[in-house]
Amino acid sequence: MGTEARVEIWEENPKKAARLIKQVIEEMERINQLMSPYISSSELSKLNKSAAKRPIKISKELFSLLKTSQEFSGLSHGAFDITFASVGYQYDYREGKSPSKDFIDKNKSLINYELIKLNKKKSTVTFLKPGVKIDLGGIAKGHAVDQAINMLLQEGVEHAFVQAGGDSRLIGDKKGRLWNIGIRHPRKEGEVITQVPLENVAISTSGDYERFYIKNGERVHHIIDPRTGKSSSKSISVTIIADSSTKADALSTTVFVLGFEKGLALIESIPGVSAIVIDNQGKFHYTKDLNSY
Repeated sequence: MGTEARVEIWEENPKKAARLIKQVIEEMERINQLMSPYISSSELSKLNKSAAKRPIKISKELFSLLKTSQEFSGLSHGAFDITFASVGYQYDYREGKSPSKDFIDKNKSLINYELIKLNKKKSTVTFLKPGVKIDLGGIAKGHAVDQAINMLLQEGVEHAFVQAGGDSRLIGDKKGRLWNIGIRHPRKEGEVITQVPLENVAISTSGDYERFYIKNGERVHHIIDPRTGKSSSKSISVTIIADSSTKADALSTTVFVLGFEKGLALIESIPGVSAIVIDNQGKFHYTKDLNSY
């Protein structure tokens, strides 16, 4: 899905460690083949090609993640919306290309999670309008991390770290010490702006520095505001700490789009979730439980 993944395991048997790392790599690639928008044979790509024409039967795993995505859309009143791709697919961050204003104006009405119809009984998906497309970039990496962690837990691993892009989840501690997870400086590549000591938790950071280009002095990046079809401008970095990577991944995107006021209000309403937000002026905002950092 266009990012790097990493795994670190504490295991005294080197052969078992090597086997487990191989299993994590294979699991990540399995999910990549299932959900990547960059692979034409993926289930997600097949949905984008055909789901507006007829109901498409999909795997239980993908169906479940689409249902979870819709739940986050409802929770955030559309700030999280996987149909952002209906416009977002026209952005090319490597080539520095944006869709035209006319294209955005014509197609932004297709950014609407309610245009995805899920039939649980038949495990089918239908897009209710031609031109609707989905992208799971705001949730699938978190799902991949959770799947890898669950696999390691089933194998009896007590201390591990799995990361995919900005999404990480930790099992236990770092053998007697807390894991120190650095939050990248949003404007100074290679620098860490703060570190958070953690154990047995998931952490996700969404930033406007991951895929972007500068056009006419404006930063055009990959986190699309569903209301405008353009790059969200209220935040530059959002970090979420939660009990699962899927939840942390989706909420970091959500809060980025909402901005710190509405975003922190949402997070404060969800038990067991914390947030660090850097707004578009570079100012830090924290949920109440993190004010000590």
